[in-house]
Amino acid sequence: MDARPNPLVELTLSRFREFVREPEAVFWVFAFPVIMTCALGIAFRSRGAEPVIAGVVEQAGADRIVEALEKNGGFTVRRLQPAEIDRALRDGRAPVVIVPGSPPSYRYDEARAESQVARLAVDAALQRAAGRADAFTPVQQPMQAVGSRYIDWLVPGLLGMNIMGTGLWGVGFAVVNARSKKLLKRLVATPMSKSHYLLSLIFSRMATLSLEVIVIIGFAWIFFGVAVHGAIWVLVALAIIGALAFGGLGLLVASRARTIEAVSGLMNLVMLPMWVLSGVFFASTNFPDAMQPFIHALPLTALNDSLRLIVNEGQPFTAVLPHVGILSAWGGISFVLSLKLFRWQ
Repeated sequence: MDARPNPLVELTLSRFREFVREPEAVFWVFAFPVIMTCALGIAFRSRGAEPVIAGVVEQAGADRIVEALEKNGGFTVRRLQPAEIDRALRDGRAPVVIVPGSPPSYRYDEARAESQVARLAVDAALQRAAGRADAFTPVQQPMQAVGSRYIDWLVPGLLGMNIMGTGLWGVGFAVVNARSKKLLKRLVATPMSKSHYLLSLIFSRMATLSLEVIVIIGFAWIFFGVAVHGAIWVLVALAIIGALAFGGLGLLVASRARTIEAVSGLMNLVMLPMWVLSGVFFASTNFPDAMQPFIHALPLTALNDSLRLIVNEGQPFTAVLPHVGILSAWGGISFVLSLKLFRWQ
């Protein structure tokens, strides 16, 4: 007599088949991260040393200032009419605007770092043109650290964001969709435990996770030269731990939601703060120090920071153990709460 099939295995395979039959889900898991990486990689590609952009107001003395800046080198000069000053500063067309005079005046936004840098560069060039001598000539030692490009920093964040998004949506949406279609009501009548059903949703994510990592990392390596400097097995382990953590969160969010609209709102409530705070597109250190303990306790922050330690810095697994602990705590607590709160109907 044939042995009875394992319910966990059968449920996992069933969920995986559902996923591959949904073109929209396949697009958001595989194609969208590639498109995002390509777009941001092109927009923020490394261009080497770029000239400082300076605006010069068209009035008496403008030609002398333009000549001094062009003779110094390293500047792109844009001539502006007096009425264009505010718009040029606001739109970023010129981070600093020079108004000719004796002495000239500089218009710039002191809250923007690029305006501060441009103002200092312009002032140094004009001061030297007026006869000021430098006290010393420093030794220039330009260098480019491994993984210092924006695209190098960005790709691990995009990978972490994708693991979070597909973990939450892939698990939570499936539960609520089945509940709204009365499928859970039928499943509860079968000889199946609640833990088997919930675990199958998380394990089905493992089937697509390897392809997900290969697509994102492989595309970034081929087209932008983003290399993984750490051990591949550590990267894979972090991806699995992250997927389990966010799968548990997805189950928790969907444990009581009855409609797609309700779970969509809850998902956005969970994900939006992490998109902003957890260092996907810009460093989380930009936020005030008082917020840092909360930010570092977020699961996406732990995942992004650990992925960057492996991809960009080549750190060993021991270096990411604190982050692994945070992810494991989120995943474990979420799954336990899901078992207690989950309702079939």
